[in-house]
Order: sequence, then structure tokens, then C-alpha cells
Amino acid sequence: MDIYLPIAEVSVNAPLLVLLGAAVGFISGLFGIGGGFLMAPILVFLGIPPAVAVSSQASHVVASSTSSVMAYSRQKAVDYRMGGVMAVGGALGAFVGVELFRWMRLLGQADLVVAVSYLLFLGVIGALMLRESLTAILRRRSGLPQARPARRRPMWLYGLPWRMRFPRSGLYVSAIPPLGLGVFAGILSAIMGVGGGFILVPAMLYVLRMRAAVVVGTSLFQIIVTTAATTILQAGRNQTVDVVLSGLLLFGGVVGAQYGARASTRIRADELRAILALIVLMVGVYMGLTLFVRPENPFALAPGAG
Repeated sequence: MDIYLPIAEVSVNAPLLVLLGAAVGFISGLFGIGGGFLMAPILVFLGIPPAVAVSSQASHVVASSTSSVMAYSRQKAVDYRMGGVMAVGGALGAFVGVELFRWMRLLGQADLVVAVSYLLFLGVIGALMLRESLTAILRRRSGLPQARPARRRPMWLYGLPWRMRFPRSGLYVSAIPPLGLGVFAGILSAIMGVGGGFILVPAMLYVLRMRAAVVVGTSLFQIIVTTAATTILQAGRNQTVDVVLSGLLLFGGVVGAQYGARASTRIRADELRAILALIVLMVGVYMGLTLFVRPENPFALAPGAG
């Protein structure tokens, strides 16, 4: 059953969009990410203009992340204080990012910047994550002890002002680093339509040294606020949010995220990281191919998109 999307100005299969929302929602709940980095390229592949895809799927990120946080909250695996600090930074970053996005659209370069951002961020981060997770898997299967990274936290964390106590994360550090991470995630949310979980989760583990048990849930909580702010700002400033598209994706995402959060407890952590790394890397490579290899570039601005 095809349905017309008024802002995107294309017709798409409605049940397919609901299933797509459910599938990406499942991945969101499984890995503790917003899922936007995966959703936007798929929507572009289906013929949605990139600017509309980035803005419209943000509501799906909010819905699937909220559904996942509810599941993680029942497991007491969310640090709301840490997530709140990061969310404040995320809202500030979203405002900056939306203005940057608007400026790039006026210059006619928004779609190109979206594609290049995906290629650079996802390609580098996916490769690093895959290397680390494959090393852990090979050591485990060879019977070798896992390499234990030093748990000493960077000393600069303790030299900064505005220190706060985060009991659930086991931290007493400055609020500036998590605030800065939130700002960065907010800018990414506006420009790439992502929640930033694929960057925040490693940063929370390896930089802030948070307890692993609360990282995923806290990341998703931050994503809710940041992406909600991005959606509102994009709708008001850039008029690129397609309500029909957002609603279909949102409906499937809420259901899929619940099952993803439940499934996360049944898979080894190193295997989860390896699967996520492959997904991230493949999406980044796909963006690169569509930019530089395919003769028909889907990232060329559609009429009226600039």
C-alpha cells in the first residue's frame, strides 16, 4: 500500500516503512544507539531526499530510545544525573547544529555534507570498533586471557572545575566533559540525523570510565532529549520534517526497541560490539560508494531541497 509523503514529495510503501522502523528500533534497543545512522541511508536509498530523511527520522530515534530506556530503567541501568548533564549539552549542540544545517542548505551543500559526515565518522569509528572487538573474540576463542585496559581515569578529568558526583556511574568528576560530549552529539544529531550513540557509548566507557552496566541506558536517555530538541528545531527552522514519514517510522520503532533491549542480555558483549562495528562500517562504506562510485548520485539536491 503506497502512501504519499507531502514534504518528501514521493510515494512509498507504508507497511515497508513500519517494518523498517521496527527493525531499526530493534537495533537501537540492542546496542544502545539511536539508530539514526542506519535509518537515514536506508530512507535515501528508498528515494527520500536526504535533508528530509535526516530531519524526519529523528522522531523515530526519540520513540525507539524512549521505549528502550523504559526497559533499561526497569533493570536500574540508567544514570539519570549523568544523562541529564549530557542532555543539556545535547540541546545546546542541537541549536548550533540546526543553524549550521540551515546555512548549508542555503548554500546548496547540505546533502553533500550529510554524506561526507557519514563516510568519515562511521568509517573511522566502525573500523576501530571492529578491530577491538575482533581482538577480544579471537583471544577468547584461543583460550587467552582478555587484555585488561588500564582503568585509571585520565587525570585531566579531575583538574577541571564543576565537579559532580554520579553515584550510579561510580564517578566524581567535572561536569564539563559529559556536557561537551552532549554538545558534540547535538551537533551530529542536527547534521546527520543521529543520536550519537555510536560515539557516546565508546566515549562513556573509555574516556569517562563509567560502569559498563549503565552506559547503554544512559546513552539512550541522553539521545531522547537531544533528538527531540533537534526535531522541534528542524521543523521550525528548516521545514524538513515530514510528519507522515515520522509517524510510520515511530510506530514500528516503539515495538522493535522493546525486543532489542530484551535480546541484548542474551549476546556476549564482544560479539555485540563486533556486530555493531560491522553495521557502522558498512553504512559508512555505502555512503562513500554512493558519493564517489555510482554514476547517479542520490545526494544531489532535489528541486526545492536547497
